[in-house]
Amino acid sequence: MSRGKIRAKLRQERLRWSKLYTFNCARSNAEPADATEPFNGLQGPGFSRTVRCNQPGLHGRKPLSYPSNYISTTKYNIITFFPKAIFEQFRRVANVYFLLAAILSLTPIAPFSAVSMIAPLAFVVGLSMAKEAMEDWSRFMQDMKVNKRKVSTHKGNGIFGYRQWHKILVGDVVKVEKDQFFPADLLLLSSSYEDGICYVETMNLDGETNLKVKRAMDATLPLEDDMAFKDFNATIRCEDPNPSLYTFVGNLEYEKQVYPLDPSQILLRDSKLRNTSYIYGVVIFTGHDSKVMQNSTESPSKRSSIESKMDSIIYVLFTLLVLISMISSIGFAVYTKYGMPHWWYLQPKNASSLYSPSMPALSGIFHFVTALILYGYLIPISLYVSIEVVKVLQAMFINQDIQMYDEESGKPAHARTSNLNEELGQVDTILSDKTGTLTCNQMDFLKCSIAGVSYGVGSSEVEIAAAKHIASEISGSPGHNCFQADYWDKKDDKSSVIELESGVTCRIEKDSKTKINGFSFKDDRLLEGNWTKELNPGTLLMFFRILAVCHTAIPEVDEETGSVTYEAESPDEGAFLIAAREFGFEFYRRTQASVFVRESYPNPSEREFKILNLLEFSSKRKRMTVIVQDESGQIILLCKGADSMIFDRLSKNGKIYEADTMKHLNEYGEAGLRTLALAYKMLDESEYSTWNAEFLRAKTTIGPDRDAQLEQVVDTMERELVLVGATAVEDKLQKGVPQCIDKLAQAGLKIWVLTGDKMETAINIGFACSLLRQGMKQISISTMNTDFLNQDAKKAIQDNILLQITNASQMIKLEKDPHAAFALIIDGKALSYALEDDLKHHFLGLAVDCASVICCRVSPKQKALVTRLVKEGTGKITLAVGDGANDVGMIQEADIGVGISGVEGMQAVMASDFSVAQFRCLERLLVVHGHWCYKRIAQMVCYFFYKNIAFGLTLFYFEAYTGFSGQSVYEDWYMILFNVILTSLPVISLGVFEQDVPSDVCLQFPALYQQGPKNLFFDWRRIMAWMANGLYSSLIVFFINIGIFRAQAFRSDGQTADMAAMGTVMFTCIIWAVNMQISLTMSHFTWMQHLFVWGSIATWYLFLFGYGFMSPVISGNAFHVLSESLGPAPIYWMTTFAITVACNVPYFAHLSYQRLFHPLDHHVIQEIKGLRKDLMDEHMWTRERSKARQETKIGFTARVDAKIRHLKGKLQRKVSSLGGISSMAS
Repeated sequence: MSRGKIRAKLRQERLRWSKLYTFNCARSNAEPADATEPFNGLQGPGFSRTVRCNQPGLHGRKPLSYPSNYISTTKYNIITFFPKAIFEQFRRVANVYFLLAAILSLTPIAPFSAVSMIAPLAFVVGLSMAKEAMEDWSRFMQDMKVNKRKVSTHKGNGIFGYRQWHKILVGDVVKVEKDQFFPADLLLLSSSYEDGICYVETMNLDGETNLKVKRAMDATLPLEDDMAFKDFNATIRCEDPNPSLYTFVGNLEYEKQVYPLDPSQILLRDSKLRNTSYIYGVVIFTGHDSKVMQNSTESPSKRSSIESKMDSIIYVLFTLLVLISMISSIGFAVYTKYGMPHWWYLQPKNASSLYSPSMPALSGIFHFVTALILYGYLIPISLYVSIEVVKVLQAMFINQDIQMYDEESGKPAHARTSNLNEELGQVDTILSDKTGTLTCNQMDFLKCSIAGVSYGVGSSEVEIAAAKHIASEISGSPGHNCFQADYWDKKDDKSSVIELESGVTCRIEKDSKTKINGFSFKDDRLLEGNWTKELNPGTLLMFFRILAVCHTAIPEVDEETGSVTYEAESPDEGAFLIAAREFGFEFYRRTQASVFVRESYPNPSEREFKILNLLEFSSKRKRMTVIVQDESGQIILLCKGADSMIFDRLSKNGKIYEADTMKHLNEYGEAGLRTLALAYKMLDESEYSTWNAEFLRAKTTIGPDRDAQLEQVVDTMERELVLVGATAVEDKLQKGVPQCIDKLAQAGLKIWVLTGDKMETAINIGFACSLLRQGMKQISISTMNTDFLNQDAKKAIQDNILLQITNASQMIKLEKDPHAAFALIIDGKALSYALEDDLKHHFLGLAVDCASVICCRVSPKQKALVTRLVKEGTGKITLAVGDGANDVGMIQEADIGVGISGVEGMQAVMASDFSVAQFRCLERLLVVHGHWCYKRIAQMVCYFFYKNIAFGLTLFYFEAYTGFSGQSVYEDWYMILFNVILTSLPVISLGVFEQDVPSDVCLQFPALYQQGPKNLFFDWRRIMAWMANGLYSSLIVFFINIGIFRAQAFRSDGQTADMAAMGTVMFTCIIWAVNMQISLTMSHFTWMQHLFVWGSIATWYLFLFGYGFMSPVISGNAFHVLSESLGPAPIYWMTTFAITVACNVPYFAHLSYQRLFHPLDHHVIQEIKGLRKDLMDEHMWTRERSKARQETKIGFTARVDAKIRHLKGKLQRKVSSLGGISSMAS
C-alpha cells in the first residue's frame, strides 16, 4: 500500500474516532504577497511584532530581542530579597523608630545595652521576613515546576525532541500532545484531525470548563507530520503583547500568500489540549509576553480600617514619647546646670559633654535622644507581627468551618487573604450579583411561547414560594416561626398539602417521572409529537429547529449508552438543547461545516444543516445568529436574543405574534424566569452571496476599524426578521438565600442587587428573596423617550433623571408612616447618567434612604462604578459578592470581595479576598466569624497599647525620680522578654480564641453584629480609655512600690532594696497586672488561654530563678535576686498581690457597673446563658431573641412584621367600629 493511501486511511480513522467538531467554518481569502516589499497591512504602534517561523535564533538578538519563555511570579530573587524585604519591613513607621533606636544603642548615650534593643527588632523583623521568604519560596517552586515542563520541539531537519519550557524561543515549532498544556502562545498550524481542528480547555484562563474549538488555516493543513517542517518557512506580523484573551490581529505570510489570522487560530499558554492526539504550532509570544502573564496583574492593595487607625494611634504615642522626652531633657539640663556642681561624687570638673554643667543645653539635647530610646517601650514593637500571626490563625478557622462546607460541590470557605478578617465584622452594605450568586446558574427549560400561544403548565420556584406564602398569610398564622419552613426545599414525597384555617386545602402535586436535568417543562400539547396537531405546526417546527441548530455547543456521545451530552458555552444554551431533544429534535453531531439533527417528528429522519456563517453572542450584541442551508438548498437565518434586540429588528410581516409574545414575556418575567426571543429569515442565494462577500471583506480587514465594520455588515443582515416565539428558563434560587438575606437584614446590613437581567426578572427575584414585598413603594428610575425632542437629548435625559431623583427624595422625606418602605429600581441606561459627576451624589442620597436597591441591565463596569460610589460616598465598609468574570470589577473595587465558586468559572474567586460555595455561607462568614474577628482584633490592639503604656511610663517615672538620670530601673533581659515572650502568647490567644458568645447565639441574636459597623470596641473613646487605664496602672505600680521599698527594710537582716530588687519587684507587678487584666477581658476560656496566661506568669518566675543562678558576668545585679533577696521576703509577695488587685480594681468596677446598669447586648446574653435561663425559661429566651434584631424593612421577617401590623390595624378598626355602634345604641 502506498504512503498516500496509508495516510488517507489514518485520516479516516482519526476522523471516525473524533467526537467533537468545529463550528467555525468561515474561510479567509488569501492575498498575494509582494515578493519585493514586505506586507504593510500591520504597521504602527501596537502592531510591530515580527515572527520568523522555524528560525528561533533570530529573535533573541537585536533588533527583535524577544524575552525567553522563563516566567517568574515571585516578589524576590536571591539578589533582591534582602534589600526589598528590608524595605517592606521598614515602610512601617514603628520599625523605623526601633531601627534608629537600635543604631543609637551602639553609642554612649544609650540607656540600654545594644543587645536589648537589637534583639527584639531582629526577632520581629526576622520573623516577618521569614514569612515573606516562605511564601515567596512556594511561588518559586511552583514557577520552577512550570518552567521545567517539557514539550516536543523542532530541532531541525524534521527531527523533534523534548525541551524544557523555559528554553523555548519565539519562532520555535512545537508539537503538543493530548492533555498537555500549551507552553506559550502558539499559532495553530495543524492537528491530528485532517480538518485541522483541536479542542482546548481554558479553565486556567477563565475558569470555564466547557471545551473551546480551534481550527488551523487551510494553507498549513499539509504540515501534518514531523518531516513536513524540515523546510518550513513563514513570517507572522501581528499585534504587540497585550492582555486581551479574546482578540488577536495578525497576518501569516506563507508561500507568497498572505493569510489573515484571528483568535480561533491562537492557542494560549496554560490552556490544555483535550480530545486531540496532537497539534503543531509556532510560538508567537513567550514568557511574560504571553497573554496569560500579561493578565497576571496584582490585586489592589486593601487595608482594614483598624489597621489604618493603628497608624494614627502610633502617631499619638509618638507624640507622647516626644513630649515626655522633652520634659526629661529639660529636667536633665536643669539638674545638670544647677545641681551637678554640688554633686561632688560625680566629679563635675571631669564631666564629658554628655553631662557638662558648662554646656547644659548640649547635655539636654543628648539626653533627649537617650530619653527617646528609654521610653521606646511605649511603642509596641511586636504588635504588627502578633496581628499577622493572629490573622493567619483566624483565617485557618474560617477555612476549616464545617458549617460553611458545601457537600454538593465539595468546596469549603476559603480566606484568600487574612488582612481583612476584622473588616468582615464591620460591613455596612452588600452589593450582590444575581445570576449564580442569589440564583444557581443551573437552567431549567420551563415554559415557552410559540406563535402567540403560551406552553408549559409547571410553576417556577418563585411562583410556588409566593403561593405558599400567600396561603400562610390567608391562614392567619404569620408568626415568626413560619419562616422555619423552607419553601425552596424539595421533599421526596409526591405531593404536599397546605391546609388553611378556613378548611380549604391547596395541594401541590409533584411529578413522579424521573427528573431530567435542565428540563422541567410540562405540557402534553408539545410532548410526544402532539405539537403536530396544533394550529401552527410550521411555526412550531421552526421554533424547535432554532433550538437545535442556533448554538455553539459540542455534542459528546457516550459510547456505552449512546446518550448525548453537550459542552455548551452557557447553561441557557445547554437547557435549550436538552429541550429540543425532549421535543424530538436531537442535536447529535457537528463537523467543521455542518450540524446534524435527528428529528423524530413529523417524519423520523436525520437532517444536515450546513453552517454558512456563525455570528456569536456578545454582551454588546445580546443576540446570536447562524446562517444555514438545509438539504433542499434553502438558506435560512436563525436568530435568538434579548427581546429588546429582536423586536427592534422585526419586519412588518414578522410582527404577527409580537403583542401576544410580549404579554407572555412579561408573565414569565413576573415568575422570575429568564427569557429569549427567537426569530428567523428566509434568504435567497443572491442576497446571501452579496452580503457574504461584504462580510468576508470586513472580516479580513486589518486595523482598528475591523470590529466596527464587521458589526455594521452583520447588523444589515439581522433585519427584517420573523418572530417565532420566546423561551423561558428558570435560574433557581440557591438553597438558603431567603433565610440568609433575612438574617443579614436583621443584622442591620443593607443589600443592593446589581444584575444584567431585565427589570421584570430582577424584581421578581427580589420578591422571592424578600428584598421586595407587597406594600413596599417602588421608585423606578428610567430614561425618557427622546425621539420627539429637538434639543440636546443627553441634557434632556440628565435633567429628567435629576427630576425623578429629586421628586423621589422629596417623597421619602414627606412620608410620615415610620413603617413605610421604599425600593429603588434603576436600569443600566438610566444608571449611566446617574453615575455622572453632577448626578451621582443625588442618586446615592436617594439610594441610601431606600430599604432596597436593585440595578438592572448593568454592565461589569457599571457594577464597579456603583461599588466605588457606595464605598467612597458613604465612607462605610462595602462587601461585593459575585461568581462570574463580569463581577471581578466590583469584587476588586469593594473593601471586601467575596467570590462564589459557581458555574460561571473561577475568575471571581481568583479576584476575591474570601470565597464561599454558596451565598448562604455569607450569613456565617459575617454574623459569626466577622463579629468574632472584629472584637478579637479590636480588643487585642487596645490591650497591646494598654500594656505598653503601663510598662513604658514606669521608666519615665523612675528617671524623673532619679533626677532625669537616663537610668533604667529594669535589667536589659527583662526588657527583651516583656514583649517577645512574657506578654505575647496571652494576647495572641485573645485574638484567636476569644468568643463573647457562641456561634449559634450569634445567629440567634443577629443584632450583635452591629457592634462592628458602629465600631463600639475601637472608637477613640474606648482607645483613650484603655490608654488611661495603662496610665493608671503605671502610676500604681511605680508609686506604691516606691512608697513601700524606698526607706524601709524588706529582709530580716535589715537590708533595704537596691535598684535591682526594686526593678524586679516592679516588673513582677507589671507581669501580674497585665496578665490579670487580659483574663478579665476574656469572656471565653479554653485550656489554651489558661496555659498561655498562667504559663506566662510561671515563665517569668522560672526565668528569674534560672537567670539569677547564672554567672554574675551574665546576670549582673540580678544574681540570686529571687532565691536569696526577694523570695524569702513576705513583703515582696504581699506587694505583688496588693498592686495587682489595685491595678485591676477600676476595670473590674467598670465592668460591674456596666453589666448592672448599662449592659451591652452580649452582656445580657452571657448572663442568660450563664444562669441557664435559656433552658429554664424558654419564653424569656424567645422574647430576648425577638428583641435582638435590627429593625429592618427587607427580609422575610419584615414581611411578617408588616402582615402583623396590617392584622392589628384591621382588628383595631373593627373594634373601633363595634365601639361606635354600641355607643350609638346606648
